[in-house]
Amino acid sequence: MSAVAQRKYNILYVDDELSNLRVFKSTFRREFNILLAESAAEAVELLKTNKIDLLITDQMMPEMTGVELLHEIKKLFPNIPPNRVMLSGYAQPDDIDLAFEEYRLYKFISKPWDEDQLKNLIIEAIEAGNE
Repeated sequence: MSAVAQRKYNILYVDDELSNLRVFKSTFRREFNILLAESAAEAVELLKTNKIDLLITDQMMPEMTGVELLHEIKKLFPNIPPNRVMLSGYAQPDDIDLAFEEYRLYKFISKPWDEDQLKNLIIEAIEAGNE
């Protein structure tokens, strides 16, 4: 068992669709402490007051895209969290490339996601950020 699995890490999941937030939390709440945000603005507020080990964001959201959120986080909290993951059904390749190059995007995962694969990716991303 990895070191990550021994303590509950804090994951912030950002998605404007409430059903996606509920499914994510119910799937991973036993292994991780899950914080949820329905908007980029809410995510920024949670980052101000919580220790976050991994941020997972959707790309297509009404007020601010996931890439724009990653840009904002880079300005406000350059090293928190150390790695970020995007989970989305839609994305422009140029935006995603920019997120990898400039905003510490660790992986892009297409929706719908597989529970075991995503859990493994979460652990991998946290461990990579702790090296």
